[in-house]
Amino acid sequence: MILKILIADDHDMVRETIAMFLDADGQTQTVSASNLQEALKKIRSDGPFDLVLLDYTMPGMKGLEGLQIALNANGGKPVGLISGTATRLIAEQALAMGAIGFLPKTLPAKSLVNAVRFMAAGETYAPVNFMSGKDDPDETDFEKDLSQRERQVLRGLMGAKSNKEIARDLELQEVTIKLHVKTLCRKLDARNRTDAAMIARNAGFA
Repeated sequence: MILKILIADDHDMVRETIAMFLDADGQTQTVSASNLQEALKKIRSDGPFDLVLLDYTMPGMKGLEGLQIALNANGGKPVGLISGTATRLIAEQALAMGAIGFLPKTLPAKSLVNAVRFMAAGETYAPVNFMSGKDDPDETDFEKDLSQRERQVLRGLMGAKSNKEIARDLELQEVTIKLHVKTLCRKLDARNRTDAAMIARNAGFA
């Protein structure tokens, strides 16, 4: 199934970079807009989209007011925020309003694109380090780079569970688990899922 994603940002480079990575696998159809009014026009003509990604500070947004308008316009489908300036408080408010996720523009391009795919699959996403605002002293260095969902998937790998079994346990789609496994292998520099589980055990992850 081809995912339809609307990327609304007033910075050409941001739109083009995300679209380039997403369109590369042939599983995504991206549409672009440079302001809220243009985004709403495309939602009405081509939507609803599997995901609408809005820049928090682009013209027409008026803060979180624009998010609420887009949520209403996209027929119950996911809407997320992207920003280079928004604070943790704004991110929390956006999630409380119903946003599917929040992406800081400081994320590496590939991580940002993976996060977009997660959100399009219905997964709520917000970087752990950004949302916590500080390092957790109880976390190991190994764990700090992993989101809560990634840790859950990793525990499934360590239990020798298949993607289908992990998806059932977490009540997610199997394709979403595959994305998480791919991200885990990249973050852990693992050759495959078995190698990722072994690296986790050696690091004392439980």
